[in-house]
Amino acid sequence: MASIISHAVAALGIGAAFYRPGMPKGVWALGVACAIVPDADVICFHFAVHYQDVWGHRGFTHSLLFAALLAVMITTLGFRNTGSSERRLWCFYFFLTIASHGLLDAMTNGGLGVAFFSPFDTARYFLPWRPVLVSPIGVGRFFSPRGLAILQSEVVWIWLPSALLAFFAVLLRRNSKNPQSAK
Repeated sequence: MASIISHAVAALGIGAAFYRPGMPKGVWALGVACAIVPDADVICFHFAVHYQDVWGHRGFTHSLLFAALLAVMITTLGFRNTGSSERRLWCFYFFLTIASHGLLDAMTNGGLGVAFFSPFDTARYFLPWRPVLVSPIGVGRFFSPRGLAILQSEVVWIWLPSALLAFFAVLLRRNSKNPQSAK
């Protein structure tokens, strides 16, 4: 898996593309939480759930269905007093941040893959290109020489692309406000 730090960075990069003036600050925090929440499945290890099971690590909570259900639930419960177009926008943002978790994990060089289509298909998938070093489960193992190598890998393959996404989102927004500056 990618580290929770990098999942948060990806959510912020995606969030920059969804930024609107007057956007509640809680949307950013919720987006970061959404990007991290799929890894709550590691709790299942304490209940004798095996890694490869539907409820195991990188199982249902890493699926696209879970991302859609959680995004709809958060938007329905947390944004009742928001207009429907803005609610759809936040729902899509939350879906992307949750789904990005599985995508980033599928880019790592370890584990059993991601059950993107769970519970309908429990097969685990990786992307054909897997440049991100897999992060260990557990904080203690992360703070080691291997943890530093993992972080360096994530800076190159997750943080930099997230920063570029944010930069281009800001640039496009600025140019759309001032069409003369694009000339």
